[in-house]
Amino acid sequence: MKDNDNNAYNAYESTCASHAVLETLSKKWVYLVISALRHDRMRNADLARKLNGISPKMLSQTLRMLEHDGLVNREVFAEVPPRVEYELTPLGHELGVLMDSIRLWAETHAPEIIAARAR
Repeated sequence: MKDNDNNAYNAYESTCASHAVLETLSKKWVYLVISALRHDRMRNADLARKLNGISPKMLSQTLRMLEHDGLVNREVFAEVPPRVEYELTPLGHELGVLMDSIRLWAETHAPEIIAARAR
């Protein structure tokens, strides 16, 4: 929902579009697909190998959602068999920088988190 005074979005409001964006971005597979595509164009099979544990259905749904949201481009090549590649849009690259920072933080501090959970 936009604030009439300054045209800002307020993610704390459940009816705000930015709230819905945050909900989408908080999904594990969305995060990992964006992170995986940050440095390279990839085919579906390459993404599936990199994202250990994602089902084909979840990968397809996630890629479609990211394409619909303007974060991923899908390019189909007229070859036999057809080849499809995915890459981040400029908006997706901007998001990828932020997500990569979070991933690196998680990898760095995972031992501390695990130790805290064990206590």
